[in-house]
Amino acid sequence: MREDILNMEQELRQIRRDLHQIPELGLSEHKTAAYIENMLKTLGIDKVERCLETGIIGLIKGQGKEKPIAFRADMDALTVQEPPRPYASCHEGLMHACGHDGHMTILLGFAKYLMAQKERPKADIILIFQPAEEGPGGAQLMVEAGIIEKYNISKIIGCHIFPEVPQGKIACKSGGMMARNGEVYLHILGKSSHGAQPHLGADALLAAGAVLCGLHTILSRNISPLDSGILSFGSIHGGEACNIVAKEVRIDGTMRAFSDEVYEKMVQRVEETVKYIAEGYGCQGNVTFNHMYRVVNNDPDLVRALETACGENYITTKPYMLAEDFSFFQQAVPGLFFFLGAGNQEKGFTHPLHSADFDFDEKILCYGVETYTNLLSTLNLY
Repeated sequence: MREDILNMEQELRQIRRDLHQIPELGLSEHKTAAYIENMLKTLGIDKVERCLETGIIGLIKGQGKEKPIAFRADMDALTVQEPPRPYASCHEGLMHACGHDGHMTILLGFAKYLMAQKERPKADIILIFQPAEEGPGGAQLMVEAGIIEKYNISKIIGCHIFPEVPQGKIACKSGGMMARNGEVYLHILGKSSHGAQPHLGADALLAAGAVLCGLHTILSRNISPLDSGILSFGSIHGGEACNIVAKEVRIDGTMRAFSDEVYEKMVQRVEETVKYIAEGYGCQGNVTFNHMYRVVNNDPDLVRALETACGENYITTKPYMLAEDFSFFQQAVPGLFFFLGAGNQEKGFTHPLHSADFDFDEKILCYGVETYTNLLSTLNLY
């Protein structure tokens, strides 16, 4: 690792711990936004402004020889109670359990590095500190607010600290790396009757069981074996008493796929399956979807640039059914999203994202900054 970046380690560690202690939920990141805003202004960033009230945009003016490029970090935390540790959350019931404190720190370190250089990059560098990644999808809101057009962004880059990748490695792949996701809400409506006279009712509970069995044939019979998807249901509520034929059942689940085509096919078949199987039991079946994030679809040219920038530290990752709203930026411009390895068995950094025990060796913050700076060189922007 380059000495100038390694020298930033203690400062990055402190920034990360400062941010870690003030976790806030999506679109309510007021303390976090104030901290970032102050840091960017202290660094002398050319322009700092708000977006969506708690989002921060920093502009580092370049030479204008190339088109502007953006780097993004997410800001929000989770409703997780953190166990005691020296730098634990000061906000009861909230925790940075997904590494967003690290992402913000890396972007601030990157900004510090750029402002310390004698020469400006060939292109404007846009620093995007985005609220509400965990929900309701701050990336989409920022795109809709017009930041891509306002700053003439040509491409965008982001990373995610990831404990399933060994520490010191950078993992990525071309095309679909993370899934498109949505929530599925089923409502089966029947007719109640006495349990001793089931012929006078329409059993929504029985219909719901058949509907669930039918839904689990979609992936095996309607989706190509060469494609992949997930349809999982984790919540079911219905009925009133043990001796009453159930009038109503509600079932909630999630669905994910690596392509829009597969996802839309799943939507179609869920609607048809619920409707027609429920009707076969004399019931009415309705489906409501909450379509959330799109496929994280990495630009092949940017992936090749990342591979060159990282050399032997680059590994090709398998795709993950996890979802990320960075995908909304990629709907607007070519984008690159990669995993920053945090897995360290020896130090015990093996807990998954969203776990109360999630943590990482803060030395990886330097790896993140170095990867961003190397990418600028590989993309001929320095």
